[in-house]
Amino acid sequence: MNKKKFLSLLKKNEGVKLDFKREIDLSIESGRKEFAKDVCAIANSRGGRGYLIIGIEDKSKKVVGISELCFTEEQIQQIISSRCEPPIPISLEFINYQNKRLAIITIYQSNQKPYQFRENGAFYIRRGSTTDTMRKQELVTSFQENMNLNIELTPMVKSRIEHLDYEIVDKYFMSHGIEVSEENRISFMESSKIVYLDEEDKEYYITLGGLLVFSRINYLYYPNNMIRIVNKINKSLDEVKIIQGDLLSMLDKSEKHILDILPSYYPCQAVYEGIKNAVLYRDYTIIDKEIEVIIDFNSVRIISPGILIKNSKNELGNNYIKRNMWIYEKLITLDENKRFLQSGRGFSRMKKSFKNHGNVIFINSLRENYFKVIYPGITNFK
Repeated sequence: MNKKKFLSLLKKNEGVKLDFKREIDLSIESGRKEFAKDVCAIANSRGGRGYLIIGIEDKSKKVVGISELCFTEEQIQQIISSRCEPPIPISLEFINYQNKRLAIITIYQSNQKPYQFRENGAFYIRRGSTTDTMRKQELVTSFQENMNLNIELTPMVKSRIEHLDYEIVDKYFMSHGIEVSEENRISFMESSKIVYLDEEDKEYYITLGGLLVFSRINYLYYPNNMIRIVNKINKSLDEVKIIQGDLLSMLDKSEKHILDILPSYYPCQAVYEGIKNAVLYRDYTIIDKEIEVIIDFNSVRIISPGILIKNSKNELGNNYIKRNMWIYEKLITLDENKRFLQSGRGFSRMKKSFKNHGNVIFINSLRENYFKVIYPGITNFK
């Protein structure tokens, strides 16, 4: 933030989009909770971009400053992503003013409102300079104005559209019979929600789904998008392999690496099925965990962040709702191997692959917030 913008904020009184705080204490649970509620309330309130300025007394506007190591952007991102649904796009920056260090948290405008506080299910809003729960009509209005509940469409703050792979973007549109050129590409990307126009900055940001599907270097903004393969059986290969990139290339590289690790008699296709489901069903709002595949002699385990959301039918593919439908459509369109056209009844196919060699176990853990598939190890085939 430039000095002119900061000084203009400093002249204003606290309101629905501006909050001054002497300090915040993120080392205690009550401090983290109140901070998340305040951010949620500012994000839900009308008026564009919001700001929370820390190190200034709210009544007198006396500049008191903050300590050097009070909190980091990673810490506040984790607090907000774990407590607000969907994640709220925010950024943190520090400035020096009157020889004091201040923190400015910017709360960006998004099409994902209203935001819900996960702990109690409440929707908060600002009334003047105080935080309150949203009333029925306010909720109805917010839903009507946005009606955009896909987590994948959350804009990734400060992302740059040149970090998209236009070869993948153009392939997607051409698969739908749309001719893309340099002149119309951004327009098509905006209408399909690959990018989002920030009205205040007048810049395009990439959405979360856009990064995951169409950027080979999405780890610059979203480092938890990875598949971590732990190899405990094949000493000729690295024990840990980290796979990153766009989702389809991650699947391709994972399949190849697992084929290198496991012996030819092992039903690797069932493991591919599990990884494919992990990519489709994982909760991408969890920013401190990744998909993990652990291969040892007694079992092969796939752990994916976030529990699965149950439907009303019986098998894995039909019994759980695909959390990321926007991503699913893109992968179906782009995948030349047609892996996702067979989506559904995946757990039945996994179990059938191991007939006479042990059970395939599925765990959906609400307490740990993950789902896990455990296959028999290679010792079961001897």
